[in-house]
Amino acid sequence: MHVINCDSHTPSTRCAGLRFLLLFNRQGKLRLQKWFVPTSDRERKKVIRDMIMLVLPRQPRTCNFLRWKDLKIVYKRYASLYFCAGLEEQDNELLALEVLHRYVELLDKYFGNVCELDIIFNFEKAYFILDEFLMGGEVLETSKFAVNVSMEQADTLQEHHPYG
Repeated sequence: MHVINCDSHTPSTRCAGLRFLLLFNRQGKLRLQKWFVPTSDRERKKVIRDMIMLVLPRQPRTCNFLRWKDLKIVYKRYASLYFCAGLEEQDNELLALEVLHRYVELLDKYFGNVCELDIIFNFEKAYFILDEFLMGGEVLETSKFAVNVSMEQADTLQEHHPYG
């Protein structure tokens, strides 16, 4: 794995430094959450509630970028799931949108046309894929092949584990 160093980029093209990533369905049920900065439980619940209230009522053809407090919010709907990320002011929204899309591609590659039930019943795999792809809110590995190899290795280890 290779960590992408974003320090040399200008603020307008800085890599997507995510503060959080949320997946929720059209009914507002949270399916996955990943926090990349320390956040209290109370604040997390408020952010989740606010994101669901902001994103769900939006019309399908509206912009995928929002402002909320001091953050930029980037979201994208794939089938019945919304992928929603919070960014710092200096971060690039288009790069964040690409990060969300790449995560969906990685999930699709692993699950074969991922759906909400895959996330519900295999949430640990969805988190593992995310952890192979992002670290601290920054892109860790851009190669879908490399992430897929890591997943295959983890699956092989799990199959051969004496307690698994």
